[in-house]
Amino acid sequence: MDVTLHLAQDPDADALLGRSPLAALTGMLLDQQIPMEWAFKGPATIARRLGGEDLDAHEIAAYDPEAFAALLAEKPAVHRYPGSMAGRVQQLCRYLVEHYDGDAEAVWRGVTDGGDLLKRLRELPGFGEQKARIFLALLGKQLGVRPTGWREAAGAYGEEKSFRSVADITGPESLAKVRAHKQEQKAAAKAAKSAKSAGGSGK
Repeated sequence: MDVTLHLAQDPDADALLGRSPLAALTGMLLDQQIPMEWAFKGPATIARRLGGEDLDAHEIAAYDPEAFAALLAEKPAVHRYPGSMAGRVQQLCRYLVEHYDGDAEAVWRGVTDGGDLLKRLRELPGFGEQKARIFLALLGKQLGVRPTGWREAAGAYGEEKSFRSVADITGPESLAKVRAHKQEQKAAAKAAKSAKSAGGSGK
């Protein structure tokens, strides 16, 4: 795996994401309740603070939990909630050690069916349905992992030029489109919630 990604909008952080399967998975895990670029810059920050150029699932899994949480909380913090996210990163790494001998790429290496790949991604700690589908779309669209039926398994995120998620970000222009799509979704959800509460109050 050695491609050029533009998810962190930072050359060094993006270079790590493009060559390290564990970094890409960790960035995806961190991508919630903070800006996308902040989340995907996280793996490079963690690697640097651990004194290496890449993440090692065995090292992170065995790390003292309090010390690892402190590592993520150092300023600038890796996440808005560094303590809980440190626990999730360690949980993911422990799962990879237990099921894939710490080899993150083994999650998708040799998988020939999109449905099977989605199932594997959904089994990862911290990866719900949506996160699994988005990461599957990222694998297919930018990382060259395209088992049969991968677009269908990724759902709407697998559609070409859909600009729905990080899977579609290839630079500043597409980042702006994805961000606009997310804002539209939030506005629609807010409007639907307001309509629902207004309807309920009239009874």
